[in-house]
Amino acid sequence: MLMKVVLLAGGMGTRISEESEYRPKPMVEIVGMPLLWHIMKHYSFYGYNEFIICAGYKQDFIKEWFANYFLRKSDITFDFTQGKNEMVVRRSEVEPWKVTIADTGLNTMTGGRVKRVRDYVGHETFMLTYGDGLSDVDINKLIEFHKHHGGIATLTAVRQVQMKGVIDIGGDNAVKKFREKSHKDDFFINAGFMVLEPEIFDYITDDQCVFEQYTIPRLVEQKQLMSYMHEGFWHCVDSLRDKKELELLISNNKLPWMK
Repeated sequence: MLMKVVLLAGGMGTRISEESEYRPKPMVEIVGMPLLWHIMKHYSFYGYNEFIICAGYKQDFIKEWFANYFLRKSDITFDFTQGKNEMVVRRSEVEPWKVTIADTGLNTMTGGRVKRVRDYVGHETFMLTYGDGLSDVDINKLIEFHKHHGGIATLTAVRQVQMKGVIDIGGDNAVKKFREKSHKDDFFINAGFMVLEPEIFDYITDDQCVFEQYTIPRLVEQKQLMSYMHEGFWHCVDSLRDKKELELLISNNKLPWMK
């Protein structure tokens, strides 16, 4: 049985309020389709087609979008000639997806959202990622890496490039040294695209458990977390500026996350 993919899509997305006032942040559209759809297409490329969406804020928007997805992706004839409403599907381009949308609460934290879908995940290895991050990470290689090290959890790490010059400030606030940025100043961050064993639920307490602040540090303490180093494309749409950066790539015919 192929792994299920859990998508975190319940937050309010306050840093992109220009968009999230009307829809959940994962439903912000890029080239006419929601971020969530782009992420799901990426997993689907590797054959993973069962998704569990952890919804919360404006969850009805997500449910209604998927409820109407089949109609939007199909050619349909509506026949009223016999005084009836008959619908015939002529052609459909929908993906072979099974999508569970779970109401995980309005104010639930990331760890709590994951624990709320435990019954849908079952007692099996699963994948987890954020609903606002696009990447070209090789899912098969990620899973292979996870199986090889044998720990409870794997996260994908990407290099965060230092964009500014670096200064050394003394105790008297005087600038002691200034230099331009270098590759040595770069650091790695959690990009999502995780693979988790079912034991992960033992590391989550309740609705107020923040996965990044509580669960991950405890995995680190017990040497149960490994990082898959991804040197390719990754972009998080956390603000309107991030969205515009993606749109600039698109205007130059660059869509590196699309397989």
